Amino acid sequence: MYKKIRVLVGKPGLDGHDRGAKVVAAALRDAGMEVVYTGLHQTCESIVEAAVQEDVDIIGLSILSGAHMTIFSRILKLLKAKKAIDILVIGGGIIPDDDMKRLQRMGVRKLFGPGTPTSEIVDWIKANAGKSKKRPAKKTRRTRRAPKKSTK
Repeated sequence: MYKKIRVLVGKPGLDGHDRGAKVVAAALRDAGMEVVYTGLHQTCESIVEAAVQEDVDIIGLSILSGAHMTIFSRILKLLKAKKAIDILVIGGGIIPDDDMKRLQRMGVRKLFGPGTPTSEIVDWIKANAGKSKKRPAKKTRRTRRAPKKSTK
């Protein structure tokens, strides 16, 4: 039996502009997916809790406030704490290219910029939902610094 793809669309933080999130949610529903829209001004905790309770395949976040680095990082940490790393995290909004690259290294699977056709989002989700999601994100190479010696 075919299982419908379940997507949670979230608007975290203080951003009050949700037209894009609603357009994407409608496009996903039109494409046959089950969509949970959390509404405006949600906390990261409430989004992750809803995603786990609703047994979604994907969390899609719409962020226009500039808080994308903090919010995506928190969502990923909360999913890990809930042992729900099989839920893919994607997003869209006003996110600079350098930040997009950093977010994808952290584990955000896909980011869509302003003006992305909804058909591209639908196609990506259909192609990626249900695939092995437990692959760790690529880690960046960090160098260790020697501890500073006390001068006391």
